[in-house]
Amino acid sequence: MFSRDRRFGFRVPFEMFLDQYIGDRHYRGLTTNLSETGIFLQTAAAKSIPKSAKKTRVAMEFRLPGVAESIWACGEICYQEDGDLVRGTGIRFTAMAKHHARLLRDFCVEHRRQRLSGLLSALQAVPEPA
Repeated sequence: MFSRDRRFGFRVPFEMFLDQYIGDRHYRGLTTNLSETGIFLQTAAAKSIPKSAKKTRVAMEFRLPGVAESIWACGEICYQEDGDLVRGTGIRFTAMAKHHARLLRDFCVEHRRQRLSGLLSALQAVPEPA
């Protein structure tokens, strides 16, 4: 049986540190992927958001390479997976300034374009069987 992927956008693999705020608490995490519509964040399990926090609103601040300003976004926790040391959290963006959304979209499009050109180059380099 196939599981349904409920994401609205294709994620690009990308690692960066991110600050998130839930209520008055600050959490620091590492992203593993992001898109225009959401982000997957890993935090230390001991300092993670409580498991019952699904659908909780989250404020985030992060910087993309080559972008001078911080991007601020609000999101909602949609998914959590527990590990012994790390908790993974899927967050869907719910609010972001238009300018920041455009910066994020441009970054994701360029990142996908670079990955696709790398894949095409690798395919062209493979010799055809004789």
